Amino acid sequence: MTDPQRRHRAAVLGSPIAHSLSPVLHRAAYADLGLAEWTYGRHEVGEAALPAFLDGLDDTWAGLSLTMPLKRAVIPLLDEVSATARSVEAVNTVVLTEDGRRVGDNTDIPGIAAALRERGVEKTESAAVLGAGATASSALAALARICTGEVTAYVRSPERAAEMRQWGERLGVSVRTADWSRAAEALTAPLVVATTPAGATDALAGAVPDRPGTLFDVLYDPWPTPLAAAWAARGGTVLGGLDLLVHQAVLQVEQMTGRAPGPLAAMRAAGEAALAARGA
Repeated sequence: MTDPQRRHRAAVLGSPIAHSLSPVLHRAAYADLGLAEWTYGRHEVGEAALPAFLDGLDDTWAGLSLTMPLKRAVIPLLDEVSATARSVEAVNTVVLTEDGRRVGDNTDIPGIAAALRERGVEKTESAAVLGAGATASSALAALARICTGEVTAYVRSPERAAEMRQWGERLGVSVRTADWSRAAEALTAPLVVATTPAGATDALAGAVPDRPGTLFDVLYDPWPTPLAAAWAARGGTVLGGLDLLVHQAVLQVEQMTGRAPGPLAAMRAAGEAALAARGA
């Protein structure tokens, strides 16, 4: 366990970083846990500046959250990387231990699974993934834990299709690929994970079936997306990017502070309030 009297600093790094909700979530956790000495900031750091930033940290630092473009770039700079992070070649959490080691992990993968479990989705016979970027590989890793059958990935190019099949082989998931022009077919799956940028799935809103299953759309701003709104209107279960953000952040707080369980409800409430303020 880290010593809250000595090791009490954490932050999120990335570029761009001004939009990040991580400070809101982590600060809410510290307040709820009574960690008055703890602080959590944000730092604009690109790949080139990352080694020097890490080397400049003193022993008051307990951990870091990483976003793009640092999740892969940080790996050679770490002393240890968890099997979960290795599985997708992406680290979003660095714990700075008391003996000076840097330990990397990926809380996105268990965060996706935990968010689904919270909504009653513990197993699914099949699933569909919209998109093929870094979040899609994390989604596949999470689906490896809960999907008993095939995952169909809807992608825009043969190169992306090949990448997703390779990820499936690596992660132990049966992955079939289909062209993005057929993406509306994805919406009939019992679980749909949308990992695409804002606007990419808007045209699919009119194709939501009468009795949809579960949609996990990883965006949180703007929210709801047209697809998520149409899904909810037809009575389907909808999870958003805030669900993922909160669940992965809870795991980060637990690792960095040594306090568990993390205050999920307090962190979610803080995130919802921050998003509402942005919308206003």
